[in-house]
Amino acid sequence: MEQQETEILQETAILVASIVLVLIIILLIALFAIFQKRKNSLLIQQKEAKKKFETTIIETQVEIREETLRNISWELHDNIGQLLTLAKIQVNIAQDDPSKLEEVTETITKSLTELRSLSKLINPDVIKSLNLTEAVTLEIERFNRMQFIKATIQSNEELEELDDKVEIIIFRILQEFFTNTIKHSKASNLNVDLNYQNDKLIIHAKDDGIGFNDKNSSLKKGIGLSNIQSRGKLIGADIQLDSEKGKGTEMTLVYYYKKNLSLLEDDVDYD
Repeated sequence: MEQQETEILQETAILVASIVLVLIIILLIALFAIFQKRKNSLLIQQKEAKKKFETTIIETQVEIREETLRNISWELHDNIGQLLTLAKIQVNIAQDDPSKLEEVTETITKSLTELRSLSKLINPDVIKSLNLTEAVTLEIERFNRMQFIKATIQSNEELEELDDKVEIIIFRILQEFFTNTIKHSKASNLNVDLNYQNDKLIIHAKDDGIGFNDKNSSLKKGIGLSNIQSRGKLIGADIQLDSEKGKGTEMTLVYYYKKNLSLLEDDVDYD
């Protein structure tokens, strides 16, 4: 009798152990399936994020090229064209008064200087060789040359070389802020400061325009802030826009060098 009870207990124990083992196996399979599903979902999200990043880079390069062509058109028409027209008038005057030839020489020399500056925008090899500070400096020089606004730039030495794709995004963000300043803010002055630190780059861009207080202001919408913010997020940059009516607008961009490196691992030729 005792032997039968012992055998029943052993069989029961084996059955319970088997059931527990089966449940553990099912649980492990379920956990593995959930893990695999999440892993696949994460991989898909990463691929989509990378695709979006690469698409944004291409779109941004197109926008920069379009902006460059507009700049070239404006300079040829409004600056160099006027200088050459002036030179033509001075040549006609100099035919009767040779002493005016010196003025002709000065005007033509100035025209050549302007053309050399413009050639930097036209030559893609020159643009590719520029770092962020140099590219922004070219923009600032153009604003002053065209007398759009009185603009200044300050920068310390670049402590860490930025990825080309990051530079493209940051440069386009600054371009959008500059465009708003010139077209909408009615500002007289624009100041840009690039501060390279050990772990991050801090950029301040400030104008002395009309500014705004209302968060839903049409002026703020005109800046394309949502577009600026979305591009900032792609590279892990924090962007803050501050403005006060009558006291101008300031944008602060902080980019940490080590953020979002996974999006930049694979080199892609966008030319």
